[in-house]
Amino acid sequence: MGKVSAEHSAAMSLLPADQLGVHIDPATANIHFGILLPGVSASSGCSVEVLIIHWADQFLQTVAATPFALAPGQLNPWGDIWSATLPLTDPLFARPGQYVYRYKVTRTLPDGSVLTRDFLSDPFAREYGVGKLSSFSLGYQPYVWSAGGSSWRTPAEADLVLYELNLAEFAADLPKAIERLPYLADLGVNGISLMPVTNVQETVDWGYLPMGYWGVDERFGQRRDFQAFVDTAHQLGIAVLVDAIYGHTSEDFLYEELYRDLRLPNPFMGSFAQDLFGVSTDWNQDLVRAFFLSVNRHWLEVFHVDGFRFDCVPNYWDGPTGKGYASLAYDTYQLVKDRLAAGDAAYVRFQRSDGRLNLIQCAEQLEDVEGVLLGTYSTSTWQNRTLGAARQAAVGAPGALTALGFALAADGLPTEVTHNGTDVIAKAPLQYIETHDHARFICQYGLSHGDGSELLREGDRNHWFKVQPYLIGTLLARGVPLLWQGQELMENYWLPEQGRARVALLRPMRWHYFYGDIGRATLRLVRRLLKLRQERWEFRSGEVYFFNDPERYQNRGLLLFARWQGSSYTLVALNMSGQQQWTPFWFPIGGNYQEQLHGAEEPQLNLSGVGALQETWLAIPPNYGRVWSSV
Repeated sequence: MGKVSAEHSAAMSLLPADQLGVHIDPATANIHFGILLPGVSASSGCSVEVLIIHWADQFLQTVAATPFALAPGQLNPWGDIWSATLPLTDPLFARPGQYVYRYKVTRTLPDGSVLTRDFLSDPFAREYGVGKLSSFSLGYQPYVWSAGGSSWRTPAEADLVLYELNLAEFAADLPKAIERLPYLADLGVNGISLMPVTNVQETVDWGYLPMGYWGVDERFGQRRDFQAFVDTAHQLGIAVLVDAIYGHTSEDFLYEELYRDLRLPNPFMGSFAQDLFGVSTDWNQDLVRAFFLSVNRHWLEVFHVDGFRFDCVPNYWDGPTGKGYASLAYDTYQLVKDRLAAGDAAYVRFQRSDGRLNLIQCAEQLEDVEGVLLGTYSTSTWQNRTLGAARQAAVGAPGALTALGFALAADGLPTEVTHNGTDVIAKAPLQYIETHDHARFICQYGLSHGDGSELLREGDRNHWFKVQPYLIGTLLARGVPLLWQGQELMENYWLPEQGRARVALLRPMRWHYFYGDIGRATLRLVRRLLKLRQERWEFRSGEVYFFNDPERYQNRGLLLFARWQGSSYTLVALNMSGQQQWTPFWFPIGGNYQEQLHGAEEPQLNLSGVGALQETWLAIPPNYGRVWSSV
């Protein structure tokens, strides 16, 4: 099981990152610019300039950007490269600080007409300015990683609890987000799934139409700010995943707008699998595959991330043995494996004592959940089965609780796959009822009028208690739990299903909910559930069984499933109805059972002397649940 094609097994191709983008050499007092533009050649009538200006001068009408011509060359096997090496003694570079730059390409056609494309962003930039400007910094002080960084180990898939966040909404920028990291560690999560931090043109944007991939967008801070964020997270026991948008780009991505406007064959862009969003990247092209694998290596080595959440996989999904997503996941895994074999200390965080790797590769492959887990080197995938069934159950749709039960049990999905006979990889679906892509779950129970604006509508938090059984179920289900920022405080933003307003409106996390009764009650429940998941092994990697008995359970608003590992057994009993329900159950293991949510404070909820396979009547409170574990 889990075979890959011969093409996957070919030697990995990486771009020479040290020749691309901007590189400052203090030893020679030079600054080097390099940009790979296959087909943009002097013989095709092209010339390339870089225009540079100090950040402080960019908006002044009396100061213009200084142009420098780049020289053509060849970078085998990729094709045309344009480069320039400038002395830092040039008066332009007299001031320290940030400089912004852009590329300008001119093409003279055979008929004498001239095509010009200005304000081109650098696809290899490591820093960014506003809009489409790239940047670099003179006098930049590299980040010094903490001494404890070498002891950090990426968590195993079975132990992960993820928290998805948008930096702009969670804490505005990276320095402020660092201040919030102890809150997340205290909450009980050990993984952060960041929405895109790479370069986009707009100031308020989710980030899923990138122009640049090699650095952190200026909205959030500098390189060292992100490095400090990752370093601090690791010190607190939290892994960091970055959103990787590789199946499509912005129309302002240089490889799209330049080749389109200069009427040249495109070595990067084009339809491949599906064209669901943005401008598609063509994974048939060697440059595309090498570019994004090189980007992955850059983030693993420069920023010490623990893995990737691969967005919109269907855009570059051509099956488990194709050139698209499956090839990238395989190559990234082999890259880490090869670097560890070479003794590269930058990758030691992924090494397990049993020789396996804990590299996190999470796909957003909603169209083929089974296929992406079984056939690729992915460790996990998004899946909307749980979310969809929960939303249907919340409005009383027939059969929805049964569908939810099977989704919480991750029915039919693997827990481990051996690829190519040697690479054993743990597998899990993500379990969630909220993500950035959907309105808050509380919106299922009614919306405010939004002062006349549809975009300002919110879920009615007076119904907060109805969400509780769904939280209990998803956080104790089989798979990797995922919380969306503020979910633990009963955040209640509504979100349109489509349109620009989804991504272009800021919905800041309302931290004052922490101090309200609803927020504190929800937070208390989430903390208990995550602590329970950490303490009880059966929730992390044990077996699961959904008790599919509609007459006894689902038709009365009940959903029961068990988790067990060896002699450790837990029954999770959920009640989505508005009335207390009594129901019989036959525990397979006799003995005493602790009620995990309130049994410590209310010992009458605990069960003593339970007989194995003997009928035991259980009381399940309305809009809530009980969790009984063997002791």
